[in-house]
Parts: sequence; structure tokens; C-alpha cells
Amino acid sequence: MATLYTQQGQNIRKTWMLMSVFLIIVIGLGFVFGRIYNNPNILYIFVAFSIVMNIVSYWYSDKIALSMAHAKPATRVQYFDFYTIVENLAITAGLPMPKIFVIEDPSPNAFATGRDKNHAVVAVTTGLLSIMNKVELEGVIAHEMSHIGNRDMLVSTVAVVLVGFVSIISDMMIRMTMFGGNRDNDREGGGIFMIVGIILSILAPIAATLIQLSISRKREYLADASGALLTRYPEGLASALEKINQYGRPMKVQSTAIAHLYIANPLGSGNFAKKASNLFSTHPPIEDRIKKLRESL
Repeated sequence: MATLYTQQGQNIRKTWMLMSVFLIIVIGLGFVFGRIYNNPNILYIFVAFSIVMNIVSYWYSDKIALSMAHAKPATRVQYFDFYTIVENLAITAGLPMPKIFVIEDPSPNAFATGRDKNHAVVAVTTGLLSIMNKVELEGVIAHEMSHIGNRDMLVSTVAVVLVGFVSIISDMMIRMTMFGGNRDNDREGGGIFMIVGIILSILAPIAATLIQLSISRKREYLADASGALLTRYPEGLASALEKINQYGRPMKVQSTAIAHLYIANPLGSGNFAKKASNLFSTHPPIEDRIKKLRESL
């Protein structure tokens, strides 16, 4: 039977898996483009970059995510209810008090980030604080605290940096291959490597994104269940998700790199989001999440 500790262990393993896959993808791109340009230094540069980015993604990914979300630190004086709810739930869950941040955005949303429970952050939008009653806000914060307890945010936040870096490298390599560079395509196999390089540059960010999304969707159901268990009142989170779904409009500040961190898709729940393929969805359908919560009552 799965427990909190097995889930934490699984997420640690997923983090190492994600870092390893990232390293393999980048080294593969470096090898192919080193052959295309007949320059082995390209492979060495790619290996060095991949190691540096793995380190950066672990130690600084939370700061990067907060910066991308335009989140600002919040104080107890400014946001008393938000602060006290986080404080009370941290005590209930047996977790250290995370830092709290607020995002100036009318769209109701929230996320947790940080490499471990001692360096955790909970961020919410001003829209969430304005439309939720205290019970609903408690349900949302419990969901985010569950991500911290389950160590979900480690693997998810690391994915922000790694997936983004793979996409940048791939785009750069496509441009170099198509529009310039000192290629030596006359040598044996040069043309084949160029074709392989283009294909890899297109597929690499897609593969990295699919890994990111597969991790994201499963953790939301678990955090819903864990959050409901923490508050002992599933209807609070279910009602909050209903309000988020009814608002529907996207956030003003968006980044696909951190979309999977939020409690709900920051692109909103409009027609486009509903028609999007489940394969490329960062979140399970809110309707399904609400149904599961209410079935647990």
C-alpha cells in the first residue's frame, strides 16, 4: 500500500530520472552536432552545460519559477488570513512554515515550489484571495502543502529549468543547421548526421515536455486527496476548484514552463483548453478532480 514515505521516495527517484534523461538528451544533441560541424568541442560544451544546468535546476529552480510568475513576498500584516492558514496547516501537517508569495493577477490560482520542505514556497494570486472564502482558501493551501509533504514540487520545479533548457538548445541547433555554420557535409556521413540532428532537435523538446506532463497530471490527484485528508473537509477544495473552473479566463502572466506547477491550468478553462488533447494537458480535468473529492465525502 502506498504511503507518504513511498510517494516521497518515488518523487526523489523521478527527479534523478529526469536529470539523467536530460543529461542523455543534451549529450546526444552534442554528439550529433559535433559530427555535423566536425568539432568535438561541441560535445564537451554540451556536457558542461548539462551538468551546470542540473546543478542550477536543483538549487535555484524555485527562484526562477517565482521570477517567471512575477511573484512577490507576502507578509502577515498584508495578508493575515493567507499567512495564518498556511501557518496552521503547516503545524497540522508537521511541516516547517513555508515562505509565502503573492502574484498580482485576477485569475484564481496557486502553486508550491522549492527543493525540499525546509526551502518551500507557497504562492497564490490576488484573484484567488479575493474570490475564495476561508474554507475554500484552506482547501487550496492544503493542496499546496500536500505537494510540499509529498515532495512533488522538487521534481516539478526541476522540470521547469531542464525542459526549458532542452527547448532552447534544440531551437539554437535547428537555426544553426538550417541557416549557417561551418558544416563539413562533404565528408562521409555528414549529410546523414545533419538530417538526424534536425530530427533530434525537433523531437528532444517534445520528449522532455511529455515527461514533464506525465509527472504533473498524476501528482494533482494525489495532492487533492492528501489536501482533503489534511483539512478533513474535501468540499472546501471541491468548491474552490469549481470557482477556479467557472472563472475560466487565463492568467495575465503566463509561461508554459511553469504551467504544470499551478493548481489549475493558467491558460484557463475556455474552449481551447477543453479541446486540447489530454496528451498535452498539464492538468487532469477539473470536473474529474471535483467528482473524486465529492465521492470521498
